[in-house]
Amino acid sequence: MERESMEFDVLIVGAGPAGLSAACRIQQLANEAEQELSVCVVEKGSEVGAHIIAGTVFEPTSLNELFPDWKERGAPLNTPVTRDDIFYLRGADSAMKAPSALVPRSMHNHGNYIISLSNLCRWLGEQAEALGVEVYPGFPAADVIYDDNGVVKGILTGDFGVANDGSEKDGYMPGMELRAKYTLFSEGCRGHLGKQLLEKFNLDEGKDPQHYGLGIKELWDIDPEKHEPGLVVHTAGWPLSESGTTGGGFLYHLENGQVYVGLITDLAYSNPHVSPFQEFQRMKTHPKIRQYLEGGKRVAYGARAITKGGYNSLPKMSFPGGLLLGCDAGTLNSSKIKGSHTAMKSGLLGAETVFEALQAGKEGEDLTTFAEKFESSWLYKELFQERNFSPAMHKFGTIMGGGIAFLEQNILRRPLPFTFHDTVPDHATLKPASECKAIEYPKPDNKLTFDRLSSVFLSNTNHEEDQPCHLQLKDPEIPIKENLPRYDEPAQRYCPAGVYEVVEAEDGSGQKFQINAQNCVHCKTCDIKDPAQNITWVTPEGGGGPNYPNM
Repeated sequence: MERESMEFDVLIVGAGPAGLSAACRIQQLANEAEQELSVCVVEKGSEVGAHIIAGTVFEPTSLNELFPDWKERGAPLNTPVTRDDIFYLRGADSAMKAPSALVPRSMHNHGNYIISLSNLCRWLGEQAEALGVEVYPGFPAADVIYDDNGVVKGILTGDFGVANDGSEKDGYMPGMELRAKYTLFSEGCRGHLGKQLLEKFNLDEGKDPQHYGLGIKELWDIDPEKHEPGLVVHTAGWPLSESGTTGGGFLYHLENGQVYVGLITDLAYSNPHVSPFQEFQRMKTHPKIRQYLEGGKRVAYGARAITKGGYNSLPKMSFPGGLLLGCDAGTLNSSKIKGSHTAMKSGLLGAETVFEALQAGKEGEDLTTFAEKFESSWLYKELFQERNFSPAMHKFGTIMGGGIAFLEQNILRRPLPFTFHDTVPDHATLKPASECKAIEYPKPDNKLTFDRLSSVFLSNTNHEEDQPCHLQLKDPEIPIKENLPRYDEPAQRYCPAGVYEVVEAEDGSGQKFQINAQNCVHCKTCDIKDPAQNITWVTPEGGGGPNYPNM
Protein backbone atom coordinates (compact mmCIF):
# COMPACT_ATOMS: atom_id res chain seq x y z
CA MET A 1 0.00 0.00 0.00
CA GLU A 2 1.46 3.36 -1.01
CA ARG A 3 1.90 6.20 1.43
CA GLU A 4 -0.33 9.20 0.99
CA SER A 5 1.41 12.57 0.88
CA MET A 6 0.22 16.05 1.86
CA GLU A 7 1.99 19.39 1.39
CA PHE A 8 1.87 22.40 3.71
CA ASP A 9 3.64 25.70 4.04
CA VAL A 10 4.35 25.06 7.73
CA LEU A 11 4.14 21.79 9.65
CA ILE A 12 4.25 21.78 13.46
CA VAL A 13 5.00 18.63 15.45
CA GLY A 14 3.30 18.63 18.85
CA ALA A 15 0.21 20.48 20.10
CA GLY A 16 1.72 21.81 23.31
CA PRO A 17 2.10 25.46 24.34
CA ALA A 18 5.05 26.11 21.96
CA GLY A 19 3.55 24.42 18.90
CA LEU A 20 0.07 25.87 19.28
CA SER A 21 1.42 29.37 19.96
CA ALA A 22 3.53 29.14 16.81
CA ALA A 23 0.54 27.91 14.79
CA CYS A 24 -1.75 30.67 16.04
CA ARG A 25 0.84 33.39 15.46
CA ILE A 26 1.75 32.28 11.91
CA GLN A 27 -1.92 32.19 10.98
CA GLN A 28 -2.53 35.60 12.60
CA LEU A 29 0.32 37.09 10.55
CA ALA A 30 -0.92 35.45 7.36
CA ASN A 31 -4.48 36.66 7.95
CA GLU A 32 -3.26 40.21 8.67
CA ALA A 33 -1.24 40.18 5.43
CA GLU A 34 -4.21 38.64 3.56
CA GLN A 35 -1.87 35.85 2.51
CA GLU A 36 -2.98 32.24 1.96
CA LEU A 37 -0.84 29.93 4.09
CA SER A 38 -1.44 26.28 4.98
CA VAL A 39 -0.42 25.52 8.57
CA CYS A 40 -0.79 22.03 10.07
CA VAL A 41 -0.25 20.72 13.62
CA VAL A 42 0.13 16.98 14.29
CA GLU A 43 -0.27 15.62 17.82
CA LYS A 44 0.36 12.05 19.03
CA GLY A 45 -2.26 12.25 21.80
CA SER A 46 -5.84 11.14 21.12
CA GLU A 47 -6.92 14.79 21.44
CA VAL A 48 -5.19 18.12 21.98
CA GLY A 49 -4.21 18.24 25.66
CA ALA A 50 -4.32 14.46 26.21
CA HIS A 51 -0.56 14.23 26.82
CA ILE A 52 -0.09 17.67 28.38
CA ILE A 53 0.87 17.79 32.05
CA ALA A 54 2.69 20.44 34.06
CA GLY A 55 2.68 21.98 37.56
CA THR A 56 1.10 24.50 36.67
CA VAL A 57 1.54 28.01 38.00
CA PHE A 58 1.26 29.96 34.77
CA GLU A 59 2.82 33.31 33.93
CA PRO A 60 0.62 34.99 31.28
CA THR A 61 3.38 37.07 29.62
CA SER A 62 3.31 35.27 26.26
CA LEU A 63 -0.44 34.72 26.28
CA ASN A 64 -0.86 38.50 26.67
CA GLU A 65 1.25 38.94 23.52
CA LEU A 66 -0.58 36.27 21.51
CA PHE A 67 -4.16 37.02 22.55
CA PRO A 68 -4.38 40.33 24.49
CA ASP A 69 -8.13 39.67 24.79
CA TRP A 70 -7.75 36.14 26.22
CA LYS A 71 -10.16 36.90 29.08
CA GLU A 72 -12.94 37.81 26.64
CA ARG A 73 -12.10 34.71 24.58
CA GLY A 74 -12.62 32.51 27.65
CA ALA A 75 -9.08 31.24 28.26
CA PRO A 76 -9.15 28.85 31.25
CA LEU A 77 -7.17 31.07 33.66
CA ASN A 78 -9.58 31.13 36.58
CA THR A 79 -7.49 31.15 39.77
CA PRO A 80 -5.04 34.01 40.40
CA VAL A 81 -2.25 33.23 42.88
CA THR A 82 -3.10 34.84 46.23
CA ARG A 83 -0.27 33.63 48.46
CA ASP A 84 3.13 31.88 48.26
CA ASP A 85 4.40 29.60 51.06
CA ILE A 86 7.85 28.01 50.80
CA PHE A 87 8.96 25.38 53.32
CA TYR A 88 12.24 23.58 53.87
CA LEU A 89 11.23 20.13 55.13
CA ARG A 90 13.90 19.16 57.65
CA GLY A 91 12.53 15.66 58.23
CA ALA A 92 9.38 13.56 58.16
CA ASP A 93 7.64 15.82 60.71
CA SER A 94 9.49 19.14 60.90
CA ALA A 95 9.57 22.13 58.56
CA MET A 96 10.96 25.63 58.42
CA LYS A 97 9.07 28.35 56.56
CA ALA A 98 11.19 30.61 54.38
CA PRO A 99 10.57 34.30 55.17
CA SER A 100 9.23 36.05 52.08
CA ALA A 101 12.14 38.50 52.12
CA LEU A 102 14.61 35.60 51.73
CA VAL A 103 12.86 33.94 48.78
CA PRO A 104 14.53 34.48 45.37
CA ARG A 105 12.48 36.98 43.36
CA SER A 106 11.82 34.49 40.56
CA MET A 107 9.77 32.34 42.94
CA HIS A 108 7.23 35.04 43.78
CA ASN A 109 4.01 34.42 41.86
CA HIS A 110 2.12 37.71 42.05
CA GLY A 111 0.18 38.13 38.79
CA ASN A 112 0.32 34.43 37.90
CA TYR A 113 -2.48 31.86 37.74
CA ILE A 114 -2.97 28.27 38.85
CA ILE A 115 -4.24 26.49 35.75
CA SER A 116 -4.55 23.16 33.96
CA LEU A 117 -2.03 23.31 31.11
CA SER A 118 -3.85 20.49 29.31
CA ASN A 119 -7.04 22.62 29.33
CA LEU A 120 -5.12 25.72 28.19
CA CYS A 121 -3.77 23.71 25.25
CA ARG A 122 -7.28 22.49 24.41
CA TRP A 123 -8.33 26.15 24.32
CA LEU A 124 -5.28 27.15 22.23
CA GLY A 125 -6.15 24.34 19.82
CA GLU A 126 -9.64 25.82 19.41
CA GLN A 127 -8.15 29.29 18.75
CA ALA A 128 -5.76 27.81 16.17
CA GLU A 129 -8.57 26.06 14.30
CA ALA A 130 -10.72 29.22 14.37
CA LEU A 131 -7.81 31.09 12.74
CA GLY A 132 -7.56 28.48 9.97
CA VAL A 133 -4.91 26.03 11.25
CA GLU A 134 -5.43 22.31 10.54
CA VAL A 135 -4.97 20.29 13.76
CA TYR A 136 -4.62 16.49 13.56
CA PRO A 137 -4.61 14.67 16.92
CA GLY A 138 -3.85 10.94 17.00
CA PHE A 139 -1.06 11.30 14.41
CA PRO A 140 2.39 10.67 15.92
CA ALA A 141 5.40 11.98 14.02
CA ALA A 142 7.44 8.78 13.71
CA ASP A 143 10.35 9.96 11.57
CA VAL A 144 11.89 12.99 9.85
CA ILE A 145 11.93 13.33 6.06
CA TYR A 146 15.19 14.75 4.62
CA ASP A 147 15.99 15.59 1.01
CA ASP A 148 19.22 14.55 -0.75
CA ASN A 149 21.00 17.58 0.73
CA GLY A 150 20.00 16.74 4.31
CA VAL A 151 17.36 19.49 4.48
CA VAL A 152 14.32 18.67 6.66
CA LYS A 153 11.26 18.36 4.40
CA GLY A 154 8.61 17.16 6.85
CA ILE A 155 7.73 14.02 8.78
CA LEU A 156 6.34 10.51 8.39
CA THR A 157 3.40 9.71 10.64
CA GLY A 158 3.28 6.31 12.34
CA ASP A 159 1.76 3.25 10.69
CA PHE A 160 -1.58 1.94 11.97
CA GLY A 161 -2.37 -1.75 12.33
CA VAL A 162 1.08 -3.31 12.75
CA ALA A 163 1.19 -6.40 14.99
CA ASN A 164 3.76 -7.08 17.70
CA ASP A 165 5.68 -9.38 15.32
CA GLY A 166 5.80 -6.65 12.64
CA SER A 167 3.14 -8.19 10.40
CA GLU A 168 0.26 -6.16 8.99
CA LYS A 169 -3.10 -6.68 10.70
CA ASP A 170 -6.53 -6.26 9.10
CA GLY A 171 -7.12 -2.55 8.59
CA TYR A 172 -3.38 -1.80 8.23
CA MET A 173 -2.67 1.74 7.07
CA PRO A 174 0.84 3.01 6.33
CA GLY A 175 1.78 6.36 7.80
CA MET A 176 1.48 9.50 5.69
CA GLU A 177 4.19 11.75 4.34
CA LEU A 178 3.51 15.27 5.58
CA ARG A 179 5.81 17.63 3.72
CA ALA A 180 6.36 21.34 4.34
CA LYS A 181 8.52 24.29 3.41
CA TYR A 182 9.39 24.53 7.12
CA THR A 183 8.84 22.06 9.97
CA LEU A 184 8.77 23.21 13.59
CA PHE A 185 9.44 20.56 16.27
CA SER A 186 7.76 21.21 19.61
CA GLU A 187 7.43 17.70 21.05
CA GLY A 188 8.14 18.67 24.64
CA CYS A 189 10.95 17.38 26.85
CA ARG A 190 13.25 14.81 25.20
CA GLY A 191 11.29 14.77 21.96
CA HIS A 192 12.39 11.66 20.09
CA LEU A 193 12.72 13.51 16.77
CA GLY A 194 14.33 16.48 18.50
CA LYS A 195 16.91 14.04 19.88
CA GLN A 196 17.67 12.88 16.31
CA LEU A 197 17.94 16.44 15.00
CA LEU A 198 20.31 17.49 17.80
CA GLU A 199 22.63 14.67 16.78
CA LYS A 200 22.29 15.00 13.00
CA PHE A 201 22.96 18.74 12.93
CA ASN A 202 25.27 18.79 15.99
CA LEU A 203 23.04 21.49 17.49
CA ASP A 204 24.38 21.10 21.05
CA GLU A 205 28.06 21.41 20.17
CA GLY A 206 29.92 23.37 22.86
CA LYS A 207 26.94 23.34 25.24
CA ASP A 208 26.53 21.73 28.64
CA PRO A 209 24.60 18.45 28.45
CA GLN A 210 20.88 18.89 28.93
CA HIS A 211 19.61 18.13 32.45
CA TYR A 212 16.24 16.84 33.48
CA GLY A 213 13.84 16.37 36.33
CA LEU A 214 10.95 13.93 36.65
CA GLY A 215 7.70 15.62 37.67
CA ILE A 216 5.03 13.37 39.22
CA LYS A 217 1.66 14.91 39.98
CA GLU A 218 -1.78 14.11 41.34
CA LEU A 219 -5.08 16.00 41.28
CA TRP A 220 -7.15 15.77 44.48
CA ASP A 221 -10.64 16.77 45.57
CA ILE A 222 -10.15 18.05 49.12
CA ASP A 223 -12.32 19.07 52.06
CA PRO A 224 -13.82 22.50 51.13
CA GLU A 225 -12.88 23.85 54.59
CA LYS A 226 -9.19 23.21 53.86
CA HIS A 227 -9.32 24.71 50.39
CA GLU A 228 -7.79 28.13 49.76
CA PRO A 229 -8.05 29.03 46.05
CA GLY A 230 -4.84 30.69 44.87
CA LEU A 231 -2.53 29.29 47.57
CA VAL A 232 0.84 28.10 46.23
CA VAL A 233 2.99 25.88 48.47
CA HIS A 234 6.54 24.84 47.49
CA THR A 235 8.81 22.52 49.45
CA ALA A 236 12.47 21.54 49.37
CA GLY A 237 14.48 19.09 51.47
CA TRP A 238 12.82 15.92 52.79
CA PRO A 239 12.31 13.24 51.57
CA LEU A 240 14.80 13.70 48.70
CA SER A 241 17.48 15.11 51.02
CA GLU A 242 17.83 11.72 52.77
CA SER A 243 19.43 10.25 49.63
CA GLY A 244 21.33 13.44 48.72
CA THR A 245 18.91 14.07 45.84
CA THR A 246 17.77 17.55 44.78
CA GLY A 247 14.33 18.65 43.64
CA GLY A 248 11.21 19.93 45.32
CA GLY A 249 7.53 19.51 45.98
CA PHE A 250 4.47 21.60 45.24
CA LEU A 251 0.84 21.92 46.26
CA TYR A 252 -1.38 24.35 44.35
CA HIS A 253 -5.00 25.20 45.22
CA LEU A 254 -6.95 25.64 41.99
CA GLU A 255 -10.71 26.15 41.56
CA ASN A 256 -13.57 23.73 42.36
CA GLY A 257 -12.19 22.52 45.70
CA GLN A 258 -9.20 20.85 44.04
CA VAL A 259 -5.44 20.85 44.56
CA TYR A 260 -2.46 19.73 42.51
CA VAL A 261 0.23 17.96 44.54
CA GLY A 262 3.53 16.83 43.06
CA LEU A 263 7.26 16.28 43.35
CA ILE A 264 10.05 17.07 40.90
CA THR A 265 13.07 14.79 41.35
CA ASP A 266 16.25 15.92 39.59
CA LEU A 267 17.40 13.05 37.39
CA ALA A 268 21.02 13.78 38.30
CA TYR A 269 20.53 11.65 41.45
CA SER A 270 23.30 9.16 42.25
CA ASN A 271 21.71 6.42 44.41
CA PRO A 272 20.20 3.76 42.08
CA HIS A 273 17.87 2.63 44.90
CA VAL A 274 15.95 5.94 44.65
CA SER A 275 12.39 5.66 43.35
CA PRO A 276 10.99 9.11 42.45
CA PHE A 277 7.45 7.67 42.63
CA GLN A 278 7.98 6.37 46.17
CA GLU A 279 9.68 9.60 47.22
CA PHE A 280 6.54 11.45 46.08
CA GLN A 281 4.31 9.10 48.07
CA ARG A 282 6.45 9.77 51.16
CA MET A 283 6.30 13.53 50.61
CA LYS A 284 2.50 13.46 50.90
CA THR A 285 2.78 12.09 54.46
CA HIS A 286 4.55 15.23 55.72
CA PRO A 287 2.21 17.30 57.98
CA LYS A 288 2.61 20.40 55.75
CA ILE A 289 1.13 18.42 52.82
CA ARG A 290 -0.98 15.83 54.62
CA GLN A 291 -3.05 18.50 56.37
CA TYR A 292 -4.66 19.41 53.04
CA LEU A 293 -5.05 15.92 51.58
CA GLU A 294 -6.45 13.99 54.56
CA GLY A 295 -10.11 13.18 53.99
CA GLY A 296 -9.77 14.05 50.29
CA LYS A 297 -9.89 11.88 47.19
CA ARG A 298 -7.26 11.44 44.49
CA VAL A 299 -8.85 11.83 41.04
CA ALA A 300 -5.96 11.95 38.52
CA TYR A 301 -2.29 10.98 38.23
CA GLY A 302 0.46 11.65 35.71
CA ALA A 303 4.19 12.07 35.19
CA ARG A 304 6.49 13.83 32.72
CA ALA A 305 10.17 14.62 32.50
CA ILE A 306 11.11 18.30 32.30
CA THR A 307 14.17 19.94 30.69
CA LYS A 308 15.95 22.02 33.30
CA GLY A 309 19.49 22.64 32.06
CA GLY A 310 18.53 26.20 31.20
CA TYR A 311 20.62 28.66 29.23
CA ASN A 312 23.88 26.70 29.46
CA SER A 313 22.29 23.66 27.80
CA LEU A 314 20.32 25.48 25.10
CA PRO A 315 21.20 24.10 21.66
CA LYS A 316 21.22 25.99 18.38
CA MET A 317 17.51 25.99 17.60
CA SER A 318 17.57 26.34 13.81
CA PHE A 319 18.67 23.87 11.14
CA PRO A 320 18.02 23.56 7.38
CA GLY A 321 14.25 23.35 6.99
CA GLY A 322 13.07 24.02 10.51
CA LEU A 323 13.28 24.94 14.16
CA LEU A 324 13.41 23.25 17.56
CA LEU A 325 11.05 25.04 19.97
CA GLY A 326 9.98 25.03 23.62
CA CYS A 327 10.97 22.12 25.83
CA ASP A 328 12.19 20.19 22.76
CA ALA A 329 15.06 22.71 22.91
CA GLY A 330 14.97 23.22 26.69
CA THR A 331 13.63 26.74 27.20
CA LEU A 332 12.17 26.06 30.69
CA ASN A 333 13.27 28.47 33.44
CA SER A 334 13.95 26.16 36.40
CA SER A 335 14.58 29.12 38.70
CA LYS A 336 10.90 30.04 38.27
CA ILE A 337 9.84 26.37 38.00
CA LYS A 338 8.00 27.45 34.85
CA GLY A 339 8.29 26.50 31.21
CA SER A 340 4.93 27.33 29.63
CA HIS A 341 5.44 31.07 29.11
CA THR A 342 8.97 30.47 27.79
CA ALA A 343 7.82 27.68 25.44
CA MET A 344 5.05 29.94 24.13
CA LYS A 345 7.49 32.80 23.55
CA SER A 346 9.85 30.53 21.60
CA GLY A 347 6.81 29.56 19.50
CA LEU A 348 5.95 33.21 18.84
CA LEU A 349 9.55 33.99 17.82
CA GLY A 350 9.61 30.90 15.61
CA ALA A 351 6.35 31.94 13.96
CA GLU A 352 7.65 35.41 13.10
CA THR A 353 10.90 33.95 11.72
CA VAL A 354 9.13 31.43 9.50
CA PHE A 355 6.54 33.91 8.27
CA GLU A 356 9.26 36.37 7.21
CA ALA A 357 11.11 33.59 5.36
CA LEU A 358 7.97 32.51 3.52
CA GLN A 359 7.14 36.10 2.58
CA ALA A 360 10.63 36.41 1.11
CA GLY A 361 9.97 33.28 -0.98
CA LYS A 362 12.52 31.17 0.92
CA GLU A 363 12.13 27.46 1.53
CA GLY A 364 14.19 24.89 3.46
CA GLU A 365 16.77 27.41 4.69
CA ASP A 366 18.59 27.41 8.01
CA LEU A 367 16.54 30.10 9.76
CA THR A 368 19.50 31.77 11.44
CA THR A 369 17.50 34.96 11.96
CA PHE A 370 15.69 33.06 14.73
CA ALA A 371 18.83 33.37 16.90
CA GLU A 372 18.83 37.16 16.39
CA LYS A 373 15.16 37.42 17.37
CA PHE A 374 15.75 35.16 20.37
CA GLU A 375 18.76 37.13 21.60
CA SER A 376 16.89 40.43 21.47
CA SER A 377 13.85 39.03 23.35
CA TRP A 378 12.89 38.99 27.03
CA LEU A 379 13.12 35.19 26.83
CA TYR A 380 16.88 35.29 26.24
CA LYS A 381 17.37 37.88 29.00
CA GLU A 382 15.34 35.80 31.48
CA LEU A 383 17.21 32.55 30.76
CA PHE A 384 20.64 34.24 30.65
CA GLN A 385 20.14 36.03 33.97
CA GLU A 386 19.17 32.83 35.75
CA ARG A 387 21.70 30.55 34.05
CA ASN A 388 23.47 29.69 37.32
CA PHE A 389 20.37 28.31 39.08
CA SER A 390 20.36 24.67 37.93
CA PRO A 391 24.13 24.04 38.02
CA ALA A 392 24.38 25.70 41.46
CA MET A 393 21.60 23.47 42.79
CA HIS A 394 23.33 20.37 41.42
CA LYS A 395 26.80 21.38 42.61
CA PHE A 396 26.00 22.82 46.03
CA GLY A 397 22.60 21.40 46.98
CA THR A 398 19.31 23.09 47.80
CA ILE A 399 20.38 25.41 50.64
CA MET A 400 23.63 26.77 49.18
CA GLY A 401 22.22 26.74 45.63
CA GLY A 402 19.17 28.66 46.85
CA GLY A 403 21.51 31.09 48.63
CA ILE A 404 23.34 31.80 45.37
CA ALA A 405 19.99 32.41 43.63
CA PHE A 406 18.96 34.82 46.42
CA LEU A 407 22.30 36.67 46.15
CA GLU A 408 21.95 37.08 42.37
CA GLN A 409 18.26 37.94 42.24
CA ASN A 410 17.55 39.89 45.43
CA ILE A 411 20.83 41.53 46.42
CA LEU A 412 22.97 41.99 43.29
CA ARG A 413 19.91 42.17 40.98
CA ARG A 414 22.11 40.65 38.28
CA PRO A 415 23.97 37.35 37.74
CA LEU A 416 27.43 36.76 39.18
CA PRO A 417 30.22 37.69 36.73
CA PHE A 418 30.98 34.00 36.11
CA THR A 419 28.97 30.94 35.09
CA PHE A 420 28.64 27.62 36.90
CA HIS A 421 28.60 24.55 34.66
CA ASP A 422 27.24 21.05 35.12
CA THR A 423 28.99 18.87 32.55
CA VAL A 424 28.00 15.35 33.71
CA PRO A 425 24.91 14.05 31.90
CA ASP A 426 22.15 12.68 34.13
CA HIS A 427 22.57 9.11 32.90
CA ALA A 428 26.21 9.10 34.06
CA THR A 429 25.61 10.11 37.70
CA LEU A 430 24.60 6.76 39.21
CA LYS A 431 26.96 5.10 41.66
CA PRO A 432 27.13 1.29 41.95
CA ALA A 433 24.26 -0.06 44.08
CA SER A 434 26.75 -1.71 46.44
CA GLU A 435 28.17 1.72 47.37
CA CYS A 436 24.76 3.25 48.16
CA LYS A 437 22.33 2.92 51.01
CA ALA A 438 19.36 0.70 50.15
CA ILE A 439 16.00 2.42 50.69
CA GLU A 440 13.06 0.61 52.29
CA TYR A 441 9.88 2.32 51.12
CA PRO A 442 6.71 1.81 53.20
CA LYS A 443 3.71 -0.02 51.77
CA PRO A 444 0.90 2.23 50.46
CA ASP A 445 -2.02 2.97 52.79
CA ASN A 446 -4.41 3.60 49.84
CA LYS A 447 -5.60 6.80 51.52
CA LEU A 448 -2.64 9.16 51.09
CA THR A 449 -0.15 6.83 49.42
CA PHE A 450 -0.70 4.43 46.55
CA ASP A 451 1.00 1.90 44.29
CA ARG A 452 2.03 2.52 40.71
CA LEU A 453 -0.60 0.38 38.99
CA SER A 454 -3.59 2.09 40.63
CA SER A 455 -1.90 5.40 39.78
CA VAL A 456 -1.48 4.54 36.09
CA PHE A 457 -5.18 3.59 36.02
CA LEU A 458 -5.99 7.20 36.99
CA SER A 459 -3.92 8.52 34.08
CA ASN A 460 -6.38 6.86 31.63
CA THR A 461 -3.40 5.29 29.85
CA ASN A 462 -4.23 2.94 27.02
CA HIS A 463 -2.24 1.43 24.16
CA GLU A 464 -3.26 -1.04 21.46
CA GLU A 465 -1.82 -4.25 22.97
CA ASP A 466 -0.82 -6.04 19.76
CA GLN A 467 1.73 -3.59 18.38
CA PRO A 468 5.54 -3.41 18.30
CA CYS A 469 7.05 -2.35 21.64
CA HIS A 470 7.75 1.39 21.53
CA LEU A 471 10.46 1.07 24.22
CA GLN A 472 13.36 -0.33 22.24
CA LEU A 473 16.49 -1.93 23.68
CA LYS A 474 19.64 -1.45 21.62
CA ASP A 475 21.04 -4.56 23.36
CA PRO A 476 18.50 -6.86 25.14
CA GLU A 477 21.32 -8.36 27.26
CA ILE A 478 22.32 -5.15 29.05
CA PRO A 479 19.51 -4.92 31.67
CA ILE A 480 20.29 -8.32 33.23
CA LYS A 481 23.98 -8.72 32.41
CA GLU A 482 25.18 -5.15 33.12
CA ASN A 483 22.58 -2.94 34.82
CA LEU A 484 21.31 -5.55 37.30
CA PRO A 485 24.65 -6.50 38.90
CA ARG A 486 26.02 -2.94 38.86
CA TYR A 487 22.98 -0.75 39.57
CA ASP A 488 20.31 -3.27 40.67
CA GLU A 489 18.60 -2.32 37.35
CA PRO A 490 17.31 1.18 38.21
CA ALA A 491 14.59 1.15 35.52
CA GLN A 492 12.36 -0.84 37.87
CA ARG A 493 12.46 2.16 40.24
CA TYR A 494 12.83 5.31 38.13
CA CYS A 495 9.83 4.54 35.90
CA PRO A 496 6.74 6.15 37.47
CA ALA A 497 4.37 3.75 35.70
CA GLY A 498 5.71 0.26 36.50
CA VAL A 499 6.74 -0.36 32.88
CA TYR A 500 10.00 -2.12 33.73
CA GLU A 501 10.30 -5.19 35.95
CA VAL A 502 12.95 -7.77 36.74
CA VAL A 503 11.10 -11.10 37.05
CA GLU A 504 11.93 -14.79 37.19
CA ALA A 505 11.79 -16.42 33.74
CA GLU A 506 8.98 -18.96 33.35
CA ASP A 507 11.42 -21.64 32.15
CA GLY A 508 13.51 -21.34 35.34
CA SER A 509 16.51 -19.96 33.45
CA GLY A 510 16.96 -17.06 35.87
CA GLN A 511 15.91 -13.44 35.86
CA LYS A 512 14.59 -11.55 32.85
CA PHE A 513 13.82 -7.93 32.05
CA GLN A 514 10.12 -7.40 31.36
CA ILE A 515 8.68 -4.35 29.59
CA ASN A 516 4.99 -3.61 30.22
CA ALA A 517 4.77 -1.03 27.43
CA GLN A 518 0.99 -0.65 27.71
CA ASN A 519 1.54 1.13 31.09
CA CYS A 520 3.77 3.84 29.58
CA VAL A 521 2.68 7.43 30.33
CA HIS A 522 5.22 8.85 27.82
CA CYS A 523 7.28 10.60 30.52
CA LYS A 524 10.62 9.83 28.73
CA THR A 525 12.53 9.14 31.98
CA CYS A 526 13.88 5.79 30.72
CA ASP A 527 15.29 7.41 27.58
CA ILE A 528 17.06 9.94 29.81
CA LYS A 529 18.23 8.03 32.91
CA ASP A 530 19.20 4.55 31.70
CA PRO A 531 22.91 4.38 32.61
CA ALA A 532 23.81 2.44 29.45
CA GLN A 533 21.63 4.68 27.23
CA ASN A 534 20.20 1.39 26.00
CA ILE A 535 16.50 2.36 25.97
CA THR A 536 15.14 4.38 23.07
CA TRP A 537 11.59 5.73 23.27
CA VAL A 538 9.81 5.80 19.90
CA THR A 539 6.20 6.65 19.11
CA PRO A 540 3.56 3.98 19.68
CA GLU A 541 0.45 3.73 17.51
CA GLY A 542 -1.43 7.05 17.27
CA GLY A 543 -3.67 8.05 20.16
CA GLY A 544 -1.92 5.67 22.59
CA GLY A 545 -0.73 6.83 26.00
CA PRO A 546 -2.33 8.82 28.79
CA ASN A 547 -5.45 10.93 28.48
CA TYR A 548 -5.09 13.70 31.04
CA PRO A 549 -8.15 15.60 32.20
CA ASN A 550 -7.41 18.90 33.98
CA MET A 551 -3.67 18.20 34.39
